[in-house]
Amino acid sequence: MAPSVSSIFVLSLLLIGVFVQTHAKNEQSVTFSYEGSSGPEHWGSMSSKFATCSKGKSQSPIDIVKDGAVFGKHLQKLVRRYSTANATLVNNGFNIGVDFGEKTGGVAVIDEKNYTLRQMHWHSPSEHLLNGKRFAAELHLIHKSDDGGLSVIAILLQDGDSDPLLEKIQGKLRELTKEKCGSNEEAHIALGELNLKHLRKKTRKYYRYIGSFTVPPCTENVVWTILGKVRTISKKQVEALKAPLEPPYKKNARPAQPLNGRKIEIYDELSEY
Repeated sequence: MAPSVSSIFVLSLLLIGVFVQTHAKNEQSVTFSYEGSSGPEHWGSMSSKFATCSKGKSQSPIDIVKDGAVFGKHLQKLVRRYSTANATLVNNGFNIGVDFGEKTGGVAVIDEKNYTLRQMHWHSPSEHLLNGKRFAAELHLIHKSDDGGLSVIAILLQDGDSDPLLEKIQGKLRELTKEKCGSNEEAHIALGELNLKHLRKKTRKYYRYIGSFTVPPCTENVVWTILGKVRTISKKQVEALKAPLEPPYKKNARPAQPLNGRKIEIYDELSEY
Protein backbone atom coordinates (compact mmCIF):
# COMPACT_ATOMS: atom_id res chain seq x y z
CA MET A 1 0.00 0.00 0.00
CA ALA A 2 1.80 3.13 -1.23
CA PRO A 3 0.67 6.39 0.42
CA SER A 4 -0.12 9.21 -2.02
CA VAL A 5 0.17 12.96 -1.59
CA SER A 6 -3.57 13.09 -0.96
CA SER A 7 -3.58 10.39 1.71
CA ILE A 8 -0.47 11.79 3.41
CA PHE A 9 -1.99 15.27 3.44
CA VAL A 10 -5.15 13.79 4.96
CA LEU A 11 -3.06 12.21 7.75
CA SER A 12 -1.24 15.50 8.33
CA LEU A 13 -4.58 17.26 8.70
CA LEU A 14 -5.66 14.54 11.10
CA LEU A 15 -2.59 15.16 13.23
CA ILE A 16 -3.39 18.85 13.49
CA GLY A 17 -6.99 18.13 14.39
CA VAL A 18 -8.83 18.51 11.09
CA PHE A 19 -10.47 15.21 10.18
CA VAL A 20 -11.03 14.56 6.49
CA GLN A 21 -13.02 11.45 5.60
CA THR A 22 -11.96 10.92 2.01
CA HIS A 23 -9.45 8.76 0.21
CA ALA A 24 -10.28 9.57 -3.42
CA LYS A 25 -7.75 8.17 -5.81
CA ASN A 26 -5.59 10.75 -7.57
CA GLU A 27 -4.25 9.58 -10.92
CA GLN A 28 -1.43 12.13 -10.61
CA SER A 29 -0.53 10.98 -7.10
CA VAL A 30 3.07 11.05 -5.88
CA THR A 31 4.23 8.42 -3.41
CA PHE A 32 7.00 8.54 -0.84
CA SER A 33 8.86 5.68 0.79
CA TYR A 34 12.02 5.04 2.77
CA GLU A 35 14.22 3.79 -0.05
CA GLY A 36 15.31 4.49 -3.63
CA SER A 37 14.10 7.41 -5.72
CA SER A 38 11.18 8.07 -3.35
CA GLY A 39 13.29 7.86 -0.20
CA PRO A 40 13.80 10.60 2.43
CA GLU A 41 16.52 12.46 0.54
CA HIS A 42 14.04 13.03 -2.31
CA TRP A 43 10.88 13.93 -0.35
CA GLY A 44 11.30 17.68 -0.66
CA SER A 45 11.43 17.61 -4.46
CA MET A 46 8.60 15.14 -5.02
CA SER A 47 5.75 17.60 -4.50
CA SER A 48 5.27 21.28 -3.66
CA LYS A 49 3.36 20.07 -0.58
CA PHE A 50 6.55 18.36 0.59
CA ALA A 51 8.93 21.31 0.08
CA THR A 52 9.45 21.86 3.81
CA CYS A 53 11.06 18.42 4.02
CA SER A 54 14.13 19.84 2.25
CA LYS A 55 13.82 23.61 2.83
CA GLY A 56 12.82 23.57 6.48
CA LYS A 57 15.44 24.52 9.07
CA SER A 58 13.78 22.85 12.08
CA GLN A 59 13.37 19.28 10.91
CA SER A 60 13.05 16.04 12.89
CA PRO A 61 14.34 13.58 13.95
CA ILE A 62 17.75 14.53 15.37
CA ASP A 63 20.69 12.92 17.10
CA ILE A 64 20.52 13.97 20.76
CA VAL A 65 24.08 14.41 21.98
CA LYS A 66 23.75 14.44 25.75
CA ASP A 67 26.83 16.57 26.39
CA GLY A 68 25.44 19.20 24.02
CA ALA A 69 22.10 19.53 25.81
CA VAL A 70 21.59 22.53 28.10
CA PHE A 71 19.65 22.63 31.34
CA GLY A 72 16.18 24.06 30.70
CA LYS A 73 15.54 26.22 33.74
CA HIS A 74 11.96 26.87 32.63
CA LEU A 75 11.11 23.21 32.03
CA GLN A 76 8.70 21.52 34.41
CA LYS A 77 7.71 18.00 35.35
CA LEU A 78 5.97 16.27 32.46
CA VAL A 79 2.35 15.63 33.43
CA ARG A 80 0.32 13.07 31.47
CA ARG A 81 -3.31 12.43 32.30
CA TYR A 82 -4.06 9.37 30.20
CA SER A 83 -6.52 6.68 31.30
CA THR A 84 -8.72 4.81 28.82
CA ALA A 85 -9.65 5.95 25.35
CA ASN A 86 -11.88 4.90 22.46
CA ALA A 87 -9.24 3.70 20.00
CA THR A 88 -8.86 2.44 16.42
CA LEU A 89 -5.84 0.56 15.08
CA VAL A 90 -4.77 1.95 11.69
CA ASN A 91 -2.39 0.90 8.94
CA ASN A 92 -1.42 4.33 7.54
CA GLY A 93 0.58 2.69 4.75
CA PHE A 94 3.90 4.01 6.07
CA ASN A 95 3.43 3.13 9.76
CA ILE A 96 1.08 1.43 12.20
CA GLY A 97 -0.84 3.77 14.48
CA VAL A 98 -3.74 4.18 16.89
CA ASP A 99 -6.28 6.98 16.48
CA PHE A 100 -8.34 8.22 19.42
CA GLY A 101 -11.89 9.49 19.49
CA GLU A 102 -12.52 13.19 19.92
CA LYS A 103 -11.27 14.35 23.36
CA THR A 104 -10.91 10.77 24.64
CA GLY A 105 -7.14 10.35 24.54
CA GLY A 106 -6.34 12.31 27.67
CA VAL A 107 -4.04 15.28 28.15
CA ALA A 108 -0.32 16.06 28.47
CA VAL A 109 0.68 19.31 30.19
CA ILE A 110 3.66 20.90 28.43
CA ASP A 111 4.92 24.36 29.38
CA GLU A 112 1.72 24.88 31.40
CA LYS A 113 -0.44 24.22 28.33
CA ASN A 114 -2.84 21.31 27.88
CA TYR A 115 -2.32 19.17 24.78
CA THR A 116 -4.90 16.49 23.92
CA LEU A 117 -3.62 13.10 22.77
CA ARG A 118 -4.98 12.53 19.25
CA GLN A 119 -2.92 9.72 17.75
CA MET A 120 0.12 7.51 18.30
CA HIS A 121 2.25 5.47 15.93
CA TRP A 122 5.46 3.44 15.80
CA HIS A 123 8.67 3.65 13.77
CA SER A 124 11.21 0.86 13.48
CA PRO A 125 14.10 1.34 13.92
CA SER A 126 13.95 4.47 16.09
CA GLU A 127 14.10 7.86 14.38
CA HIS A 128 15.79 9.80 17.18
CA LEU A 129 19.27 8.79 18.27
CA LEU A 130 20.97 9.19 21.65
CA ASN A 131 24.70 9.90 21.29
CA GLY A 132 24.56 8.36 17.81
CA LYS A 133 22.80 5.19 18.96
CA ARG A 134 19.66 4.03 17.20
CA PHE A 135 17.17 1.76 18.99
CA ALA A 136 14.82 -1.03 17.92
CA ALA A 137 11.73 1.18 17.70
CA GLU A 138 10.17 4.50 18.71
CA LEU A 139 6.64 5.39 19.76
CA HIS A 140 5.28 8.86 18.91
CA LEU A 141 2.36 10.31 20.88
CA ILE A 142 0.79 13.12 18.82
CA HIS A 143 -0.92 15.94 20.72
CA LYS A 144 -2.78 19.13 19.81
CA SER A 145 -3.73 22.07 22.01
CA ASP A 146 -6.97 24.03 21.72
CA ASP A 147 -5.07 26.92 20.11
CA GLY A 148 -3.61 24.65 17.42
CA GLY A 149 -0.23 23.98 19.00
CA LEU A 150 1.43 20.67 18.11
CA SER A 151 3.46 18.46 20.40
CA VAL A 152 4.96 14.97 20.16
CA ILE A 153 6.14 12.86 23.08
CA ALA A 154 8.58 10.18 21.93
CA ILE A 155 9.44 6.95 23.74
CA LEU A 156 12.58 5.10 22.60
CA LEU A 157 12.34 1.31 22.72
CA GLN A 158 15.28 -1.09 22.88
CA ASP A 159 15.37 -4.88 22.42
CA GLY A 160 14.25 -6.65 25.58
CA ASP A 161 11.05 -7.57 27.38
CA SER A 162 7.66 -7.15 25.74
CA ASP A 163 6.05 -3.72 25.74
CA PRO A 164 2.88 -3.85 27.91
CA LEU A 165 0.88 -1.54 25.62
CA LEU A 166 1.56 -3.64 22.52
CA GLU A 167 0.68 -6.78 24.46
CA LYS A 168 -2.85 -5.41 24.78
CA ILE A 169 -3.32 -5.13 21.00
CA GLN A 170 -1.17 -7.97 19.63
CA GLY A 171 -4.23 -9.95 18.52
CA LYS A 172 -5.55 -6.95 16.62
CA LEU A 173 -2.14 -6.47 14.97
CA ARG A 174 -2.46 -9.99 13.56
CA GLU A 175 -5.90 -9.08 12.21
CA LEU A 176 -4.47 -5.92 10.64
CA THR A 177 -1.90 -7.97 8.74
CA LYS A 178 -4.77 -9.76 7.00
CA GLU A 179 -6.54 -6.55 6.00
CA LYS A 180 -6.21 -5.48 2.37
CA CYS A 181 -6.89 -1.97 1.14
CA GLY A 182 -6.48 0.15 -1.97
CA SER A 183 -3.48 2.35 -2.71
CA ASN A 184 -5.10 5.48 -1.28
CA GLU A 185 -6.94 3.89 1.63
CA GLU A 186 -6.22 2.92 5.21
CA ALA A 187 -7.05 -0.31 7.03
CA HIS A 188 -8.89 0.17 10.35
CA ILE A 189 -9.67 -2.20 13.22
CA ALA A 190 -11.67 -1.04 16.24
CA LEU A 191 -9.89 -1.52 19.57
CA GLY A 192 -12.70 -0.26 21.78
CA GLU A 193 -11.65 1.19 25.15
CA LEU A 194 -7.84 1.00 25.38
CA ASN A 195 -6.15 1.45 28.77
CA LEU A 196 -3.26 3.92 28.38
CA LYS A 197 -1.97 3.94 31.95
CA HIS A 198 1.38 2.47 30.82
CA LEU A 199 2.02 5.69 28.91
CA ARG A 200 1.85 7.88 31.99
CA LYS A 201 4.66 6.21 33.95
CA LYS A 202 6.63 8.79 35.92
CA THR A 203 9.41 10.49 33.97
CA ARG A 204 12.30 12.07 35.83
CA LYS A 205 14.24 13.06 32.72
CA TYR A 206 13.44 14.24 29.21
CA TYR A 207 14.87 16.19 26.27
CA ARG A 208 13.06 19.10 24.62
CA TYR A 209 13.53 20.82 21.26
CA ILE A 210 11.48 22.40 18.46
CA GLY A 211 11.20 20.31 15.31
CA SER A 212 8.78 18.89 12.75
CA PHE A 213 6.68 15.88 11.88
CA THR A 214 8.97 13.16 10.51
CA VAL A 215 6.85 12.26 7.46
CA PRO A 216 5.79 14.50 4.55
CA PRO A 217 4.74 17.28 4.54
CA CYS A 218 7.24 17.63 7.45
CA THR A 219 5.22 20.35 9.21
CA GLU A 220 7.43 22.44 11.53
CA ASN A 221 6.96 24.27 14.86
CA VAL A 222 6.31 21.00 16.69
CA VAL A 223 7.30 20.80 20.37
CA TRP A 224 9.22 17.54 20.86
CA THR A 225 9.69 15.78 24.20
CA ILE A 226 11.91 12.67 24.14
CA LEU A 227 11.75 10.65 27.34
CA GLY A 228 15.16 10.02 28.90
CA LYS A 229 14.38 6.47 30.00
CA VAL A 230 14.60 3.96 27.17
CA ARG A 231 11.92 1.28 27.51
CA THR A 232 11.84 -2.21 25.99
CA ILE A 233 10.12 -4.00 23.14
CA SER A 234 10.45 -7.64 22.12
CA LYS A 235 11.76 -8.70 18.73
CA LYS A 236 8.44 -10.45 18.11
CA GLN A 237 6.57 -7.18 18.73
CA VAL A 238 8.82 -5.29 16.31
CA GLU A 239 8.08 -7.88 13.64
CA ALA A 240 4.34 -7.59 14.37
CA LEU A 241 4.52 -3.82 13.73
CA LYS A 242 6.31 -4.42 10.43
CA ALA A 243 4.15 -7.29 9.18
CA PRO A 244 1.16 -5.24 7.85
CA LEU A 245 3.44 -2.83 5.94
CA GLU A 246 4.66 -3.19 2.36
CA PRO A 247 8.45 -3.77 1.90
CA PRO A 248 9.43 -0.10 1.25
CA TYR A 249 7.92 0.88 4.62
CA LYS A 250 9.01 -1.92 6.94
CA LYS A 251 12.07 0.15 7.95
CA ASN A 252 10.35 3.48 8.37
CA ALA A 253 12.87 5.72 10.12
CA ARG A 254 13.80 9.07 8.60
CA PRO A 255 17.54 9.85 8.95
CA ALA A 256 18.64 12.38 11.58
CA GLN A 257 18.35 16.00 10.40
CA PRO A 258 20.75 18.93 10.99
CA LEU A 259 20.26 20.95 14.17
CA ASN A 260 20.87 24.24 12.34
CA GLY A 261 21.68 26.01 15.60
CA ARG A 262 18.69 24.70 17.55
CA LYS A 263 19.02 24.19 21.28
CA ILE A 264 18.34 20.84 22.93
CA GLU A 265 17.20 21.31 26.52
CA ILE A 266 17.18 18.73 29.26
CA TYR A 267 14.93 18.33 32.28
CA ASP A 268 16.30 16.15 35.07
CA GLU A 269 14.66 16.37 38.47
CA LEU A 270 17.55 14.47 40.08
CA SER A 271 20.30 16.70 38.73
CA GLU A 272 21.86 19.51 40.75
CA TYR A 273 22.14 22.48 38.38
